[in-house]
Amino acid sequence: MIPKVHTQIIDLGDGRTISLETGKLAKQAHGSVVVQMGNAMLLCTVVSNYSASPGIDFLPLTVDYREKFAAAGKYPGGFFKREARPSDGEVLTMRLVDRVLRPLFPKDYHAETQVMIQLMSHDENVMPDALAGLAASAAIQLSDLPFETPISEVRVARINGEFVINPSRTQLLEADIDMMVGASADSVMMVEGEMDECSEEEMADAIKFAHEAIKIQCAAQIALAESFGKKETREYELAIKDEDIEKKAHDFSYQKVYDVAKAGSSKHERSAAFAAIKEEFKATFTDEELAEKGSLISQYYSKAEKSAIRNLTLEEGLRLDGRKTTDIRPIWCEIDYLPSTHGSAIFTRGETQALATVTLGTSRESNQIDMPTFSGEESFYLHYNFPPFSTGEARPLRGTSRREVGHGNLAQRALKGMIPSDCPYTVRVVSEVLESNGSSSMATVCAGTMALMDAGVKLKKPVSGIAMGLISDGNRYAVLSDILGDEDHLGDMDFKVTGTADGITACQMDIKIKGLSYEILVNALKQARDGRLHILEKLTEAIAAPNADVKAHAPKMVTRNIPNEFIGALIGPGGKVIQEMQKSTGCTIVINEDPITTEGIVEILGTNQAGIDAVLAKIDSLLFKPQVGSIYEVKVIKILDFGPVVEYTAAPGNEVLLHISELAWERTDNVTDVVNLGDIFDVKYFGKDPKTRKEKVSRKAILPKPEGFKERPPRDNTRDSRSNDHRGGDRDRKPRPPRND
Repeated sequence: MIPKVHTQIIDLGDGRTISLETGKLAKQAHGSVVVQMGNAMLLCTVVSNYSASPGIDFLPLTVDYREKFAAAGKYPGGFFKREARPSDGEVLTMRLVDRVLRPLFPKDYHAETQVMIQLMSHDENVMPDALAGLAASAAIQLSDLPFETPISEVRVARINGEFVINPSRTQLLEADIDMMVGASADSVMMVEGEMDECSEEEMADAIKFAHEAIKIQCAAQIALAESFGKKETREYELAIKDEDIEKKAHDFSYQKVYDVAKAGSSKHERSAAFAAIKEEFKATFTDEELAEKGSLISQYYSKAEKSAIRNLTLEEGLRLDGRKTTDIRPIWCEIDYLPSTHGSAIFTRGETQALATVTLGTSRESNQIDMPTFSGEESFYLHYNFPPFSTGEARPLRGTSRREVGHGNLAQRALKGMIPSDCPYTVRVVSEVLESNGSSSMATVCAGTMALMDAGVKLKKPVSGIAMGLISDGNRYAVLSDILGDEDHLGDMDFKVTGTADGITACQMDIKIKGLSYEILVNALKQARDGRLHILEKLTEAIAAPNADVKAHAPKMVTRNIPNEFIGALIGPGGKVIQEMQKSTGCTIVINEDPITTEGIVEILGTNQAGIDAVLAKIDSLLFKPQVGSIYEVKVIKILDFGPVVEYTAAPGNEVLLHISELAWERTDNVTDVVNLGDIFDVKYFGKDPKTRKEKVSRKAILPKPEGFKERPPRDNTRDSRSNDHRGGDRDRKPRPPRND
């Protein structure tokens, strides 16, 4: 049977369109949609079980985004020709979609839910990650899942002063603002991106522009669902409620929690005090009641605890650790902590600590990116590690988590714009989070800044970061600077902002409430700027500017350009020349070809300056071209019967034969009568001899001619026909044996 296809078109207002199509593919999924922009096509499906697994009290939501290599006409790299674990780029897209979808499911909906998005066709002028949020929401709208409202995500970039929705990767090269914005028709819910030191007002303008485009996309999803036939929302088992227990929890716990929160204790003291209050509350119930309603009792206690902590801030302007809303936790910093790394720094803010290291290398150490939609390399990259001991926990280690990928990417985007374009190194920053109580990603930015400067990387400007929070009851609100982990969990916003003294370089915002006004957003950004500058002062007290040079044990990098025709000679047959150079000098030598000029770019990396100088001398020798008529110093390196072999002292390895006849004006019978092995003297260069096609140099040409010296004329062995005729012709003559001169 021919399927009935339903389509909705979204006009981006500049001649480009996005289409939403359903009814043709994946009809057994609870909702499926194909999103197309240009030749880029994404298939999104959503499936959710009709019952929750026993004991589950959260939403087990999985968002999976994959880019198929076949979509771009490519093969997966490596030996195993099949897509395997997701790339970092795919993980980042999953996180972007998940962060907007998750808050819109009912809090008591606990059925296993999967949203799967795959790129089926790629268009090099379309970045598919900007369409993933739209695809996910549209598929949910076509299903019977309980979901509050349609959302969408767009990329907004500012190019030559103009905002553009969903630009191409080529256009992004000219952008000074690049942000992903996720929102419903009413509220902005997620922002993440990087900027070239933009102002708070410019960032707010970009968010507003993106939100207007999102409103149109949300309306298109509703229209598609109505055309397809909007399904009735499924019924699911609602959470059990007990108003008596809820009131009892509030009456017993609220004031006790309020008093503990107001005391301003440390994380562990506070956690222990809250746990004690919870145990006291549970002790008011019988064992039978705990067995029957234990989860409900814990849930209502947590609700009372959250209410008390939030009200403390709204009513008295105080926070869990005793700070006011604008206060920053105490900071201490240290650089050059690790003696063997190329650069290191510790940044500690309150109970959050990050240790960052920097490693310098050649282009061979660049981070290779091989995705269907993009292939390239990064010469600056940052890795973030979050071990369980940082929060006082013991849990299984299962490889790099999505959270670690996301936090590392945010810190990398915060810093990469400050790495100068002429930095000769590949730079790797690794952040080890050693303690965590809120905003470890921002601690990573601060530690990374100091470690880079300690390593001698010429950062344009130092960068700091701060995480902002929000508590609001609809009428009152408080913006919190430098939030704790608990404030992130209990609050309504987690807004991370990084930047220099002159502007914002990166941001990440998650909002958990509807209707956040732009007034609150701008106030939060301005308060973040004050905190960011305060932290920046602490960083520059520890290290005011990048070190003048790399450390003594760190490799020095020198680059030289050589003409393309000399690359082969420098490498040698089978790599023999370059391998011997690396072995003898202790340097790493990498040769790349400039794709535009086709020149060879030679990178020399070594800790020994003498070794670097030896490589440079070899290159100079290779490129050495004597000029006709010029005088050069040479050294005798070999003695032959017909003349010494000499080497240009300015270009070791460049040899030329000095013929015995060019040693002196007088007749020379033995070479060693004039020069010996190791002698150094000057010669004049005459270029290539037109007869022998060999290079000619002369020592006697720069010596004064002896007085009265008469040079013998060259012998003429030719015989013309007249002389032969005069002697009666050659046929009557016997051949003369050759003369031995």
